[in-house]
Order: sequence, then structure tokens, then C-alpha cells
Amino acid sequence: MPDIAPIIGSLNSADYRGSGTSRVPVQTMGQQEFLKLLVTKMSAQDPMNPQQDTEFIAQMAQFSALEQSKTMQSDMASLRAQQQVLTANGLIGRNVTLNDGQTNIGDGVVQSIAMNGGEPMVVVGGKNYSLDEVISISAPLPNPTSPTSTPTV
Repeated sequence: MPDIAPIIGSLNSADYRGSGTSRVPVQTMGQQEFLKLLVTKMSAQDPMNPQQDTEFIAQMAQFSALEQSKTMQSDMASLRAQQQVLTANGLIGRNVTLNDGQTNIGDGVVQSIAMNGGEPMVVVGGKNYSLDEVISISAPLPNPTSPTSTPTV
């Protein structure tokens, strides 16, 4: 197997981010980097004893699939976080029953939403509660002093 020094040496300064003395390598391998690596490997091999390029290409395909899987996992986590915010936002003004898993905390109207470490929390009675602590949701009770909530006879 050829030494990897020619492969690493073939990377130009455009493959690095940053400036000055600190150079940080690109964290993901794109199509251009893969083709550079493949061409360098093929040009460095012994013509009398060629290596199997199919094995190398298969490894690179697995690497690419792994990178795509990581990206998809990150995107799904982002979508989940956005969905939680939308869910919490839909609870504003609604009556909820809260439970911490052991005891019933009580009922109240969701006044607002607060973010705690990237997680949306419902604010009921001035206290923050996780969405996991909400066990039931109902329409807000009508306010008896409101002119729109007069009972029908």
C-alpha cells in the first residue's frame, strides 16, 4: 500500500479553513476531496502490482454513507427541537394539568413559553414546567366577568 504522504501533500491551502498560523482541516469530505484522494492513490500505486480500486471505492462509499447518516441525525434533532417549540407555543392560553411523574402538581393556564437549555418550558403560575410534565390539555375556562362569556339561557 502506498504511503499516504503524497495524498496529504496533494491537498492545497483551499482545503483548510482559518488564517495565520492556525490551520484547521475541513471536517467533511466532499466529492472534490474524494476525487483528489482517488487520483493520488491511483497515481501512486505500482503498475506491476496494482491494488484493488473497488475495495477503496467501497470504503469511501461507506464513509460517505456514514457522513450522510450523521447529517440526517443532526437534521432530525433540529426538527424535533422546532416541533417542541411549536407544540409549546400552541399551549399558550390553554388549561393544562401537570404531573412530575410521582405526584399531581396541579392545574393552570399556560401563560408563556420559556427556553431552558434549548428545551421549551411552559410557564404556569410563574413556574417553568417541562412539556413532559403536561398530562392533559383543555380549552381555557371562560372568564365570568368577560362580556363575551355570558351564559345562554
